[in-house]
Amino acid sequence: MRLRTAAAAAATTAIGAGAAAVAVGRYAGDVALKPSPDRPLPGDSRLTVHSATDDLITLTRSLASLRPGVYGLTGAGCHAVLGPVVHGSPHPADTVVRRLTKVTHGVLTPGARMRLTPQVHIGNPRDAFGAECADVDIPGELGALPAWFLPGVRDTWVITAHGLGTTREHPMVVMPFLRRHQLPILDLAYRNDVGAPRTVDGMNHLGDSEWRDLDAAIRYAVRYGARDVVLHGWSTGATMALRAAVNSALRDRISGIVLDSPVLDRQASIRALAAARGVPRALLPLVVRAAQGATGLPVDRPAVDPERLTAPVLLFHGPDDTIAPWTASRSFAARRADLITLQPVPHAPHAAMWNADPAGYEEALRRFLTPLM
Repeated sequence: MRLRTAAAAAATTAIGAGAAAVAVGRYAGDVALKPSPDRPLPGDSRLTVHSATDDLITLTRSLASLRPGVYGLTGAGCHAVLGPVVHGSPHPADTVVRRLTKVTHGVLTPGARMRLTPQVHIGNPRDAFGAECADVDIPGELGALPAWFLPGVRDTWVITAHGLGTTREHPMVVMPFLRRHQLPILDLAYRNDVGAPRTVDGMNHLGDSEWRDLDAAIRYAVRYGARDVVLHGWSTGATMALRAAVNSALRDRISGIVLDSPVLDRQASIRALAAARGVPRALLPLVVRAAQGATGLPVDRPAVDPERLTAPVLLFHGPDDTIAPWTASRSFAARRADLITLQPVPHAPHAAMWNADPAGYEEALRRFLTPLM
């Protein structure tokens, strides 16, 4: 409500439309282009913990708490891992019971306000699931980029890039699967992440400039023994992967691309982020113009032309994503049906396609990666 009231007041002030554009631009930078893990993405509703046992948790009944699959639960100084909804367990009608896999840290207390997150693991791969893991620094154009390297016997490396509102902890959801197939993994933190170099504006450019950090990771992988690489990105990390695939000097080393909830229609994503934060609909065109002016992003043009792609693509997305339009992914895949495999995932919020159906996601990933290993 604070954002809605402030933006509306700015729009109606006697100073006029110019001042309104400046005010809305400031809000747009904060709410749309400076997402933070400390600030949940729009649509992540708060859930109340009603009770918890060793293996079950009772939460407020909502569309979020009823989602199928596996999620993290975070808030109130606590993080836990939730499994599927449990049917047949007695509970009040306004609640839902889910499997409680583990409490990673803190204590689940009745009354705590928490939210679901696609980040199932926290910490690092060594602490999360006992993986051999090295902290490495990748030379980037703005400075050293921290990354985790998990060794494997194959000479095809998988390079992962997280997306909006998450950290390099998010790609850990697929690491156990990739390790079972003995693939080396390089999990990247890029500009404006914690521990990575900061840009002057501090804004996320929706992959338009961040892809160069992914390009640095490709160079690092090739330098240290990768014959070729598979890029696996979520949200804006997926857009980074696409940009690298068409712009990198080492694009011939990219043997495959995995996209999860790619931000392909940047204008629609900026509008969705701002609207969900409370910016009035009438001001959304100002938000888009202000965002374009602040970042130089050509938001009215597609992020990537699929005709320029040469490596096979596996694209996970679904119609319940309110941040990156599903229709954009369908159109994108249809333009290169010879190269892009679209894997629809229902009942999944933004960048949570694995969470909604871990088994189905990993089977599609196995079929895609097998000929590339």
